[in-house]
Amino acid sequence: MQVVYEDNHIIIVHKDSGEIVQGDKTGDKPLVETVKDYIKAKYNKPGNVFLGVVHRLDRPVAGLVVFARTSKALTRLNEMFRKGEVEKRYWAITAKCPENDEGDLVHWLVRNEKQNKSYAYDREVPNAKKAHLHYRVMAHSDHYHLIEVRLFTGRHHQIRCQLAKMGCTIKGDLKYGAPRSNPDGSISLLSRYMQFIHPVSKQTITVTAQLPVDALWQALGRAATK
Repeated sequence: MQVVYEDNHIIIVHKDSGEIVQGDKTGDKPLVETVKDYIKAKYNKPGNVFLGVVHRLDRPVAGLVVFARTSKALTRLNEMFRKGEVEKRYWAITAKCPENDEGDLVHWLVRNEKQNKSYAYDREVPNAKKAHLHYRVMAHSDHYHLIEVRLFTGRHHQIRCQLAKMGCTIKGDLKYGAPRSNPDGSISLLSRYMQFIHPVSKQTITVTAQLPVDALWQALGRAATK
């Protein structure tokens, strides 16, 4: 965990792939508890530390996660995320390149709880939720492609599911059809960038995540910024 931004009301950290944001049946220590420990130690706080979970990242995904340090910030951030007032951009590495360099994907997603997987449909079906994202191809290597995704809805496994539906499964994502896993168990998806109006101070907050220390990520990142 690396702290990217903090003040009295919010804290934004960089989550490593493999970390869980909130506790689950594995019993592994979640990121929310690690951040609480950090706040407790840094500010010498006695007793329990308040920390509100505003959104989540899938366990194999790395990148930016926002937490609320006050109940006022939590209420307002929850509303902002619900209304789509937080601009979120993700970077994904895929083996197949989309036919178009840029475009919108709109699907209807159905979540299967038992499989912990979502299925995308081209039309509305029972129990489906509308999913909308915009993608843009940023860079290429010999075998892989870097795609930037801007989310307009926040559905379960949305990016993983919608890119796979387009035929562009994320590298390492066995659940959605990748042929092999990444050596470290991650999938090549990064919560890269966020911009939003601070829920209390009303200043514009802009944060960018560092790229994973990985040769492919670094090469594609350099190509994207040329």
